[in-house]
Amino acid sequence: MNKHLNGDLNDRQKTIHAELMKYKAGLACAPMHFFKVTYNKHILALEDLSTLDDQNWVNDQVINMYGELIMEATNHKVHFFNSFFYKQLVAKGYEGVKRWTKKVDLFSKRLLLIPLHLEIHWSLITVDISKQNINFYDSQGILFKFAVDNIEKYMLAEAKEKKLANFQKGWKMTVSKPIPQQKNDNDCGVFVLEYCKCLAFKEPLLFTQEDMPKVRKRIYKELCDCKLTDFNKQVQA
Repeated sequence: MNKHLNGDLNDRQKTIHAELMKYKAGLACAPMHFFKVTYNKHILALEDLSTLDDQNWVNDQVINMYGELIMEATNHKVHFFNSFFYKQLVAKGYEGVKRWTKKVDLFSKRLLLIPLHLEIHWSLITVDISKQNINFYDSQGILFKFAVDNIEKYMLAEAKEKKLANFQKGWKMTVSKPIPQQKNDNDCGVFVLEYCKCLAFKEPLLFTQEDMPKVRKRIYKELCDCKLTDFNKQVQA
């Protein structure tokens, strides 16, 4: 009798334990499937964040939310253009993007950051407003001069629209060299984000390809925390 009861109890414990393990596994998976980071108008799903894993190519959602964090951290003294801005500018001209700055005075900013996604490669154009200097940054040493020309035309059109005669002439172009270069075909987006952060905070571009795994993890954390890591803490880490 006791043996029979003990046998039933042992079987039930095994069954309960097995079901409990299934339930815990389900709990572990379900939240990840629905995991999202929201910040202002940006939403990052786990699929977006996973573009920062290993050697994946970083997507627009990651680029754009990181740019939002940069603007917030610099009290909007730096303006970051959405990664779709340049595509819209090329497709529809100034009239197609004129409304993008309806509530933004670009000429009161210290720096403009304009990410470019051309085909399968990320580059960066920056605009130093006070010096009227347009800079080009590329982690493979490429120069897309036509893109710089397009941004110059945009700045001239914007100055004319805002009736700012001082900014309707005198723009210069600079190709920033030497700058950190990638040694693979996967990290251009991460390089652009690191260029953006360093330039926004006037920090030297001292990172290398070897730093990319650590940079990817840091950006992942910054996006999840919705806050940029202080440079001093980055160095200590």
